[in-house]
Amino acid sequence: MESLGRSLGTLNLKVGADEISAFMLGKGYSGAQMESVAEVFAELAERKARASVDFLLKSSRLPVRNPRTFGNFDFGELSGNGLDRLKSIMTLAPLYARRNIAFIGPSGTGKTHLAMAFGYECCRRLMKAYFVKMTELNDILTEARKYGRQNRAVGSLVKPSCLIIDEVGYCDFDAENTRLFFDMIDRRYNKEGNFNIVFTSNKQPKFWRRCFAEDDALRCAMDRIFDDIIVFNFSGSSHRGKNREAFDIATRKVKSVSDSLQEIE
Repeated sequence: MESLGRSLGTLNLKVGADEISAFMLGKGYSGAQMESVAEVFAELAERKARASVDFLLKSSRLPVRNPRTFGNFDFGELSGNGLDRLKSIMTLAPLYARRNIAFIGPSGTGKTHLAMAFGYECCRRLMKAYFVKMTELNDILTEARKYGRQNRAVGSLVKPSCLIIDEVGYCDFDAENTRLFFDMIDRRYNKEGNFNIVFTSNKQPKFWRRCFAEDDALRCAMDRIFDDIIVFNFSGSSHRGKNREAFDIATRKVKSVSDSLQEIE
């Protein structure tokens, strides 16, 4: 009956397990028949959950064909006294605690993979995630201003439980986009529920200021971003290219035209 209750909850049916139990008892269902009914609802609930996860992944802008997950990330390539803390984010504890995350370090050290994996896990647990590169965010805000849709654009960035902003520092925001960026950060900072923002960057946060034009709005945004955040600083060489193969190929020497004529003579 507990399993049946969970299934009914997933299906959002306006009927309780107690009502279905009473119905089955009234009809004289055997224990095996009751278990079969519970199995049917469990299968329907599982199908709905899978469909919900698929929808969330598609709308998240995370890769679906070759997803970046915690399961296919090689933690064996990492070391350091923060490794256990890094692995603990797989529980999504930072999101439930409303703590932001920043992955900072050189290219190819796994920052974006981990950020995507965090978002993927959110979708798997039926929470909305959204992935956007900083350059794309700049374009979204600029396009919204062009058509007077600033509030709609900012609102769409406030809704996700997990907002992932990749490659912070790769473009410059003008003064108006900086103010819209602050508006988005401020609204997420004050929203209710479980949520966080995940950042990745090759640059330390003290250099992020150079990418924004409006000092007062930026200062307020940075205060809210780093009010409660977990920062993971990566170092070392890039993991990319470890499967690269290189071969030396030479062409066979071909006789010149003059050499061929001499042989004919």
